Amino acid sequence: MNPIPPTALPFSEATFVLVLALLMVAPLAIAGVALINTGLGRSRSAAQSLLGNLVILAVAAIVFTIVGAALAGNLTDTASVAGRTFHLAGKPWNWIGSGRLFLGGIGSAQPQSQLALLFEFLAVALAAMLPWGSGADRLRLTAGCAAAAVMSATVFPLTAHWIWGGGWLAQLGVNFSLGAGFLDGGGAATVHTLGGLSALAMVWIAGSRKGKFPKEGLSTALPGHNAVYVLFGCLLALVGWLAWNVAGAVLWLHAPLASLPVTALNTLLSASSAVVATFAVTRIRFGKPDASLCANGWMAGLVASTACAGLITPAASLFVGLVAGIATPLLVELCELALSIDDPSGAITVHAAGGLWGLLAVGIFAHQPGQLVAQLVGIAALLGLILPLIYLLFWLLNRVHPFRVDPDGERIGMDLHELGGGAYPDFVIHRDESYR
Repeated sequence: MNPIPPTALPFSEATFVLVLALLMVAPLAIAGVALINTGLGRSRSAAQSLLGNLVILAVAAIVFTIVGAALAGNLTDTASVAGRTFHLAGKPWNWIGSGRLFLGGIGSAQPQSQLALLFEFLAVALAAMLPWGSGADRLRLTAGCAAAAVMSATVFPLTAHWIWGGGWLAQLGVNFSLGAGFLDGGGAATVHTLGGLSALAMVWIAGSRKGKFPKEGLSTALPGHNAVYVLFGCLLALVGWLAWNVAGAVLWLHAPLASLPVTALNTLLSASSAVVATFAVTRIRFGKPDASLCANGWMAGLVASTACAGLITPAASLFVGLVAGIATPLLVELCELALSIDDPSGAITVHAAGGLWGLLAVGIFAHQPGQLVAQLVGIAALLGLILPLIYLLFWLLNRVHPFRVDPDGERIGMDLHELGGGAYPDFVIHRDESYR
């Protein structure tokens, strides 16, 4: 891994056009995740699920425009980093941005700052969608939007500033000689780990779907209603992920253009190794490969690559994907059987665990002294500071506006209860035995 300069050099016109084009393609990753979330839910909640993803994206964009971007602190009109700093033990600790509300000053900002802002808009939208998928078949649509607003106004800007906005995690290298500081080239921390931890908090508060855990220690299979949606979503996500990781390598790792093809190749290799590993594990354990778990393995490989695709070799990418693919089905089983966590979309195992593994892999394969320690410090901050903050905010929000629908709404399905019509009006959707 090459040393990362503390500040980006001015973009050439060609680099600006390249990154802008990549960011126009990157939303396909969001579309893929939305389709996967819908396919892994129940048929009687499909329309509400997909509409929820769309509305949550819109709410996240609006709230981030009003206040979140100011706190993230990447929109500056100079090469300096705007932020609020306190001093402790003789070191500066930049903890939050100090930009202007409503994207004030965007017209005078440097081109790379504008591209960084666009990247953050996509990142906050995807992060806000992940808890919605984990709460499928039981969350109110308005509750999902409220949770997205809270994330976009508080925890995402805070995390993004610490890592991407010149905050204290990014400065671990300068202040404490820990490698190049905490590195997250594509959002494994700011998007996937944050979104996965938010999903965990959401599931803890909302509880499991009725009938999922009928007796202590047992779990009832509630399979997703459309494996085609799920698998096509994986292919769609790949296209967006390739653009996402390459754009992130330029913006946050300041990678030279010559290294970008390897970044894209590492993304593909990580996902490929992961899905093959999950295919093998599920075939050995169940006698036949499991489509939804293989999809989760593919996504876990993509998520892990988000942290390290721009920093490691192709051989290391194969190893990163292999570990993610083996771990994913085992973690799904652990969450359901041992922890009684009902996570239909797999955001906790795929995005939180996959993101953490990718961040750790950066430190493992780094050639810079102290980089592993920097990555561990960042992971500790996510688990020790961000997770409790998310849980507290969601708990307070649930007290004001309950996340979960009433039992009758869950029984008839979210489509009829919240939208007044189903996603498949020409088909009879049978009730679960658990509701009879």
